Amino acid sequence: MTSSRARWIAAALLAACATTACKSASPSKSQAPTPAPNPANGFGEQGDQAAVARARADSARYPYTAADIQFMTGMISHHAQAIVMAGWAPTHGASGSLLVLCKRIINAQQDEILTMQQWLRDRNQPVPEAKAVPMKMMMNGHEQEMLMPGMLSEAQMKQLDAARGTEFDRLFLTFMIQHHRGAISMVKDLFDTYGAAQDELTFKLASDINVDQTTEIARMQRMLFAVSLESSSQ
Repeated sequence: MTSSRARWIAAALLAACATTACKSASPSKSQAPTPAPNPANGFGEQGDQAAVARARADSARYPYTAADIQFMTGMISHHAQAIVMAGWAPTHGASGSLLVLCKRIINAQQDEILTMQQWLRDRNQPVPEAKAVPMKMMMNGHEQEMLMPGMLSEAQMKQLDAARGTEFDRLFLTFMIQHHRGAISMVKDLFDTYGAAQDELTFKLASDINVDQTTEIARMQRMLFAVSLESSSQ
């Protein structure tokens, strides 16, 4: 074999090896990376079933207590009253800033009601409607009906419904501060109960309610101060 032919064969072998290496480096269609899952695709029937499965698995690891059930049930009624109160703002001459606050309250608490109802449903517990009704509680061995902490009495609700304009703003802020403080006390009672709020959803929901309503109380106190100044200057 001549030296020129040997060099030709060597060059051909090198070219073939290079081509093979390039093909190995380029991913084929079957080797293409799988796209990352889109969280938006989790909704729908399959998403609902997965959520129920996660809830039941979570409850298996962290058993819920009677205090958890009472908290969810009572907070549904508590939120329902706040939504009624906030829903009066557009028809009762509320100020622009109060209208914004009321929309935020309605949006947030409607979503939380649905979450609490689903939590109860997933655990085969009675699911109450979103209505501001007294809770049945055992007191000294007797069943009694009582409103959740901070909820307005029938007389207070009638007083708020009869108010208009600046007076509605003043009463709404006064009563909703009372209402929010009641919700915060419910969260405290839940966290102070041994073994309660151990599952992820209950802990997160209660924590969010505590933070959101504490923040809103501070905001409403500032708004109430401004309303009082406006009333005194007139």
